[in-house]
Amino acid sequence: MLRKIIKIDEEKCNGCGLCARACHEGAIGIVEGKARLLREDYCDGLGDCLPACPTGAIAFEEREAPAYDAAAVEAAKKRPHACPGSAARAVRHEDSGAVAGPVPSRLAQWPVQIRLTPAKAPFFDGADLLIAADCTAYAYGGFHDDFMRGKITLIGCPKLDMTDYSVKLTRILAENDVASVTVARMEVPCCGGLESAVKRAIQDSGKPLPLTVVTITTDGRIIG
Repeated sequence: MLRKIIKIDEEKCNGCGLCARACHEGAIGIVEGKARLLREDYCDGLGDCLPACPTGAIAFEEREAPAYDAAAVEAAKKRPHACPGSAARAVRHEDSGAVAGPVPSRLAQWPVQIRLTPAKAPFFDGADLLIAADCTAYAYGGFHDDFMRGKITLIGCPKLDMTDYSVKLTRILAENDVASVTVARMEVPCCGGLESAVKRAIQDSGKPLPLTVVTITTDGRIIG
């Protein structure tokens, strides 16, 4: 059918992912550092993604496309990790040329949330794993260079997620050839849950992995 649908100019796209987050239907994902319309039948043609794009890479066009399938969208939302943006991939900054501001990102893979990352992925093999509380990167100004550089980074908050991370982390450590683990946590008591979950995961994985725990204060100092 002939209808209004989005088009994405990959030359203008900087791969920031804001459009994918703005798309409530999950029609857009980031593939090889660029935004892509993954499912034409998921695009409702309303354009919530347009104002989210900082580079003007998204516009409307009228062309032949499948009809918007609201039922399929709703079904996809009910499936765990159905969001296209949760697809696992390595991040190569030198290939994409994407730099978030004047300081280069040290993020080496996607996803970063413990709950979203797959239990087994190629980027885990031989990796030094950084498991960080959500707030650490905001409290400590040099987090990317001082903590994330050269590591695979996973983040979470046991207080907000209300889940036992040790189960997922045990699978990650057991099913991959991880070299070492570093925990970056805040000084607040609830962050102790993250540290405990990592220690249980190492024990339950049966692998005597080296563990380093670093504690950051709310004013950005390292105290342990």
